[in-house]
This record gives sequence, C-alpha cells and structure tokens, in this order.
Amino acid sequence: MAQRSWLGALAGAALGAVAARAAYTAFTRRPPIGDEKTWTRTNHRGEPITLLEGPAFVAGAGAAAALVPGLPGRVRAAAVLAGAGAGGLGAYDDLRGSGASKGFKGHLTALARGEVTSGAVKILGIGAAGLAAAALLPRAPKGAGARLADTLIDGALIAGAANLANLFDLRPGRAIKVGLLAGGPLVAASLAKDAPAGAALAAVPLGAGIALLPEDLGERAMLGDAGANALGALLGVAAASSLGRPARLAALGVVAGLTAASEKVSFTKVIAGNPVLNRLDMLGRRPR
Repeated sequence: MAQRSWLGALAGAALGAVAARAAYTAFTRRPPIGDEKTWTRTNHRGEPITLLEGPAFVAGAGAAAALVPGLPGRVRAAAVLAGAGAGGLGAYDDLRGSGASKGFKGHLTALARGEVTSGAVKILGIGAAGLAAAALLPRAPKGAGARLADTLIDGALIAGAANLANLFDLRPGRAIKVGLLAGGPLVAASLAKDAPAGAALAAVPLGAGIALLPEDLGERAMLGDAGANALGALLGVAAASSLGRPARLAALGVVAGLTAASEKVSFTKVIAGNPVLNRLDMLGRRPR
C-alpha cells in the first residue's frame, strides 16, 4: 500500500508538470484569449511580463486532476471544479480588473456603495465555487448537521486558500514557493497514512508549479490571479479531502488569520525584514 501512495504522488506530480509545461508552450504560441499584448503586464521592476503562466497552470493542473489515476469520482470532480472555477474567475480579474479597489475590504466597500468591481465578482464567485466543490466531496455517514458543517468548513477553506495564494503573488516565484511549503506536508501526511488518492491530488498542483517555476523566477512570466487562485484552490481541495475536521479547522484559522493580517501589513515588508524568509524568497531570483 505504501508503494501505491508513492506511485500516486509521483503520478500526480509528473502529470501536473507535463501538462502545465505543454499548456504554457501552447499558450505562448497562441494565447487562449486575445493576443500576446492582452496578457502582457508590467512587473515590480517596471519590465514587461506575460500572465500566460496562469492559464497554463489552470489548464495543466486541471487536466492532471482529471486524468491522474486512483481518485474517487467525486474528489476528481471537486478538484476540477475548484481549480477551473477559481482559475477562470482569476483570469477574468486579470483581464478586466482596474486595480482601483484592493483586498477584501476594498472590494466589499465598493460593493456596499453599489460598485461591482471585478474583484468582488471574483470573491463571490470563488466562494460559490469553493462551496460547490466542498459539496461534491464524499462524506462519512453522519447526521445532516455534521455534513453541512463539514461542507461550510471545506468551502471556506478552499475559497480562502485560493484568495490567500494570490496575496503572495507579488514577487517572482513567491506564490509557488508558498504552495510548495503548504502542499509538501499534505503529500507527506497522505504518504504517512498510505492514502494514494490524497497523495496524488496534493501532488498535482505542486508538479504544475515546479514545472513553471523557472519562468516565474526568471521574470519571464507570472501566475497572476488565474494561476495563484487555482493553486490555492487545488491545495484547499487536497486539504479538505484528506485531513480530519480538527486539522481542517486549524488550517482554516491560519488562512483566515493571514488574510486578515494582509489588510493591515505588507507581506513583502515582513518577508524582507526576516533573514530566513528573505533568503527563501530570494532563492533562485535575480538580485534586487
């Protein structure tokens, strides 16, 4: 059984990597919408950079989740729905967002005064996609109240993880590195429990992220909202489908706490001010 878990993890990572790399190659030749200029933005150095890494991650990780062997049908459907839903809404914000309102507070404040921003559409849409994905996940036999509570917890975890991953996508490679740090323990926990399906599911976004990391670190491309939202959502599904309720509540608390903190402090300043975090953040990057 342990061998099956290792094979599941390797299969998930390999499929995610191959599919994401193939999608990136295809999209850089022919973007999924518009042309190359449609996806070009200016990075933190003031240099042009493409957002096509994001759609490539969404397509690659989604295809891998749909094809990786050993996943129960409902888990597979939840992963595809969460990844595609969060990624699609992120792409909408990438292409249509104005940047006038930022963060949960900014978008909800604008919504309260009758202004529907692309960010508000994304927040509400990802929340709905997270709940829908959570409702698809199989549950152990128990009362209706317990099943509803699990669905709400998992929906909040999936949507919250999708949003949190995007908050780290402000410097080259950062969101993917955070994804690896969060997803690695999920893979390890599934291996420890001899759970091939959990190992395969958690490994899919990690493989896709690793395959695209050279483009990100080289400042040739970035995940954008599309890729970062999908990365977080897929890790959220992996956590929701493999962890017990106490661990899921703990993970949700961490996600909610970091999201709330982001409204008050700059993650970039905190990372730059901590020698260990700064070293990890700069690993593989061009010098400042």
